[in-house]
Amino acid sequence: MTTTTASPNLMANAIRALAMDAVQAANSGHPGAPMGMAEIGVALWKRHLKHNPANPHWADRDRFVLSNGHGSMLIYALLHLSGYELPIEELKAFRQLHSKTPGHPEVGITPGVETTTGPLGQGITNAVGLALAEKLLARDFNREGHAIVNHHTYVFLGDGCLMEGISHEAAALAASWKLNKLIAIYDDNGISIDGQVAPWFGDDTAKRFQAYGWNVIGPVDGHDVDAVDAAIAQAKQSADKPTLVIAKTHIGKGSPNRANTAKAHGEPLGADEIKLTREALGWAYEPFVIPPEVYSAWDARSAGDRAESEWDVRFDAYAEAHPELAAEFQRRMAGVLPTDFAQVAVDAVVKAHADAATVASRKASQLALEAFTAKLPELLGGSADLTGSNLTNTSSTPSLRFEADGSPNNGRHINYGVREFGMAAIMNGVALHGGFIPYGGTFLTFSDYSRNAIRMAALMKQRVIHVMTHDSIGLGEDGPTHQSIEHVASLRLIPGLDVWRPADTTETVVAWTMALGNAQRPSLLALSRQNLPYAPKSNVDEIAKGAYVLAEPTDVGFKKNKAKAVIIATGSEVQLALRAQEQLALDGIPVRVVSMPSTNVFDRQDKAYKKDVLPKGLPRVAVEMGVTDFWWKYGVDAVVGIDSFGESAPAGVLFKHFGFTPENVAATVKAVLKKK
Repeated sequence: MTTTTASPNLMANAIRALAMDAVQAANSGHPGAPMGMAEIGVALWKRHLKHNPANPHWADRDRFVLSNGHGSMLIYALLHLSGYELPIEELKAFRQLHSKTPGHPEVGITPGVETTTGPLGQGITNAVGLALAEKLLARDFNREGHAIVNHHTYVFLGDGCLMEGISHEAAALAASWKLNKLIAIYDDNGISIDGQVAPWFGDDTAKRFQAYGWNVIGPVDGHDVDAVDAAIAQAKQSADKPTLVIAKTHIGKGSPNRANTAKAHGEPLGADEIKLTREALGWAYEPFVIPPEVYSAWDARSAGDRAESEWDVRFDAYAEAHPELAAEFQRRMAGVLPTDFAQVAVDAVVKAHADAATVASRKASQLALEAFTAKLPELLGGSADLTGSNLTNTSSTPSLRFEADGSPNNGRHINYGVREFGMAAIMNGVALHGGFIPYGGTFLTFSDYSRNAIRMAALMKQRVIHVMTHDSIGLGEDGPTHQSIEHVASLRLIPGLDVWRPADTTETVVAWTMALGNAQRPSLLALSRQNLPYAPKSNVDEIAKGAYVLAEPTDVGFKKNKAKAVIIATGSEVQLALRAQEQLALDGIPVRVVSMPSTNVFDRQDKAYKKDVLPKGLPRVAVEMGVTDFWWKYGVDAVVGIDSFGESAPAGVLFKHFGFTPENVAATVKAVLKKK
């Protein structure tokens, strides 16, 4: 019996057929990129990519990122044809509710998808994070004769990714970090939604990447499988540079009337054009029908099983030679904290509580990090050129540097440079790879630069920790450009993100403990520049619930806990609430003070606890140096806040100017009670 082997051309045409059929069935989507990059897919996925469809989470697999995520049918076709758990029914349900083939690739939804892409430029930046994690894990765990971490990161990207500014941030860092196992393949088709890109994208891409310090190959014919194959093979030989392969392609290749046009980018070809395309390609099969010989040619299950089995044998030998390292590798890749983490956290909280130090919460954060980085080797820190202000460095985290040959030192603190967006998206990639818990710092007002990557971390449920300092008008003389007003409130609105604004050392340590312990949720710590006095408390455990009763009327001389009002405060304003409580007590007005370091966490508590902290019927006044609109959800009667931009002046002057004084808080409570 003769076995027919499908040609690379037939394998590529299977991708084109699936892409145009799925987009047509959904009546929406982007067929152009998958049809134009089909041969590139054949070259990489058939001849180079190390993966196992039966185990998409194999630790030493190559990572593949489709940065131009609108071309999602390319990766869905590749996953389906290669043998992943993505049956043809899922491709028929492209872009439909609850399918495994959403409009853009989503990690956790589709087996084999490494990161959620769609916002252009972030995929290549995630890939930089993935490649960095690989390099640093190899440093931490590989030993002579035992290379258990040894894989590549491949990324497809298009013109749109290169136009986005974040690609500059990512590419520059990739070169500085000598990420030689990062290979990007640029789909150079010259077309975007608005048409030919030449009038608005005139970069000399090759020279641009050479200037960064990349290895650049091409242009090559992106429709010649052998040429792309050879380029990838050459890229894999790079010892100290990431590689960009420039592949010239025709968007929508195979479509007689849509190829090389913007029409191919983001809309179905239409029934008539699909018929003509089938004829032009010689594809004589019905929609969603793939001949057996094509499935056989694409099937990667046997090769994947062999590759993983060979690695298993090598890992067993490694475990025998280095049992403690092997166990530590498995722990870190599983994202499990050390068994003594709970005790480490308790000790840190107890120490902060006992010290009762008056320090800025940014300094309290550094004190917490001193404890945690000493015990958690997976903590990988950094700052966007503000290390001395964010205080993200510790004695356990020397600065990361790379030798001329590309090898890293033992550093665990990254100088990202002034690249807030790049830092945030790279941290997402590091978290996605596994083996590290990334954290990075900048000023809170610059979270606007990072925001979409923060949102993506929440969407992907990744444990990424943002350390945002200088959280209010307390920044002082730097003025309104640097003073956060709307930032905390707007960040709290991102689903799945926990925002913490701690009031003192103990709350800061608890915030870090919660952030580290939550493996499926990013966290953001909004921290002060100015010193904050320690707030005495007896119910430390309740801080972890996001809000708690910090002070009752009995704490300021009343015999009974019969409060007439509740003051809710966060961060540096908790001290104002406590002092206002004392002033009100002198006037015979008992109030309760509630510290609410995380509204997100508090909102997840049960009704009984929320009612206990904020009893019904008691007037409520919120105090926070930010926009007031956010607080009405808590049924407050008044907000001491700020709904304008700040000013340039010393912090103390600004506090008085904007009404952040104990006297004004007390007067606001009185005014509310008078109305009642």
